[in-house]
Amino acid sequence: MSLELIVDARQKGIWLALLNDGKLIELHEEQGNTDFSVGDIYLGKVRKVVPSLNASFVDVGYEKDAFLHYLDLGPQFNSLNKFSRDTLRGKQNVADLLYFKPEKDIPKDGKIAEVISASAPILVQVAKEPISSKGPRLCAEITLAGRYLVLVPFSDKISISQKIRDKEERNRLKDVMNSIKPKNFGVIIRTVAEGKKIELLDQDLKNLLDKWKRMHSNLKNATPPTRVLGEMDKTSTILRDLLNADFTNIHVNDEGLFETLKTYVADIAPGREKIIRHYDGKIGIFEKFGVNKQIKTLFGKKVPLPSGGYLIIEHTEAMHVIDVNSGNRKGADGQESNAMATNIEAAQEIARVLQLRDMGGIVCIDFIDMHDKANNKALYEALKQSMSNDRAKHNILPPSKFGVVEITRQRVRPETDINTSETCPTCNGTGEVQASILFAEEIEMNLNFILSEKKHKKVTLNVHPYLEAYFTKGLSSRRFKWFMKYKKWVPVRGLSSYHLLQYEFTDENGEVINL
Repeated sequence: MSLELIVDARQKGIWLALLNDGKLIELHEEQGNTDFSVGDIYLGKVRKVVPSLNASFVDVGYEKDAFLHYLDLGPQFNSLNKFSRDTLRGKQNVADLLYFKPEKDIPKDGKIAEVISASAPILVQVAKEPISSKGPRLCAEITLAGRYLVLVPFSDKISISQKIRDKEERNRLKDVMNSIKPKNFGVIIRTVAEGKKIELLDQDLKNLLDKWKRMHSNLKNATPPTRVLGEMDKTSTILRDLLNADFTNIHVNDEGLFETLKTYVADIAPGREKIIRHYDGKIGIFEKFGVNKQIKTLFGKKVPLPSGGYLIIEHTEAMHVIDVNSGNRKGADGQESNAMATNIEAAQEIARVLQLRDMGGIVCIDFIDMHDKANNKALYEALKQSMSNDRAKHNILPPSKFGVVEITRQRVRPETDINTSETCPTCNGTGEVQASILFAEEIEMNLNFILSEKKHKKVTLNVHPYLEAYFTKGLSSRRFKWFMKYKKWVPVRGLSSYHLLQYEFTDENGEVINL
């Protein structure tokens, strides 16, 4: 497995593409406004307590009140509430919990009206970002995530990732944390901590304690609603959670961001900063690494499979529905084996698409019918294996007697939805064609104007790949005729992100030439 991160810095934000052996598996957009991201900590104000829901609505500054259920308060809510209120009143002047006296845990089956009152300030953390018409989902069990550890204030418990199976290593990590963690702070040891030296774990713990101190400092003079601690940007979060030996390259097209990431990686994984590379090519970074083409392929209603089959993906109000079709695939071993091969291939692609689009909720998959029970069992195991690397919580049910597989997948962020359809370049979406035009002649007229009238010395033509071939193929191509006429060589670049009749001229600095 070879992982590459492609970072495309644009004017309105940053796009992140994670590639596994060249295949796009994750796509994130990081906009300038990062409020209400998962992990952000807010001082909110309780707007309304609803006993029938055993929940409350909290104002955290979003246009709609956020939702906080009793079960998301956490056992140590009384301790957190005491700490935050004492801090606001000036009684809790230090972030250290060494002399803090914890309160009694709240009961699991308690009522929210017994612990929360309307108009009261409350310290909460975003558990789910605003989705559709819903506000953020909150929790009051504050956690701070680092590279190797997750800090849990007001708890003394040490938990270890279940993926660390070696008993001796588990005991070693537990002994290490018992020796360095401060009182009244619990710790969750992450999978990447396996085999790491005590110096790295200690430094990560100190960084998390510094974040806790910064949160406490911001809380002192805060008035609700306000954010008291923000989560890291998505680029750093991905590196923090995923950076390992499988990462081969990180390509960045912005020099400032390149230096920032290089410094960050040097801090969390000394020696690995060499894999960060600054991309300064003339074509877009997503075009260079084939991301644009994969986006158009994987975000449409119809997703093709390598062997000729395809998926049809529909999104309804209640669920996502995926239909598997064999298309023009032909198998020589009969219908059953052909259906099995297509279903296995579809299972692998579905696991990739679910993670890529961040599709959550209920997903129903209608696989091609198979009559052999052993094949249905093998398909179920293949789907589980394909989704084993998905970091979102999910549950997969075996195929029903109708061949339908049901999946529930955790939704913490809005689904990534990219419109891959294009407006008809001839009618501009009106459905009416006023007149046909000689498109190539239009481009040549504009080229003549740029070279002859505007006197540009270096000009590049960016077009759809089909038009690139039309202008460049052959010994006596149109581009060669331009060279003979203007005595200037005009590079022609085919960009898959352009629609068929879209084109632009750029100068030697890559700036678009206005006609």
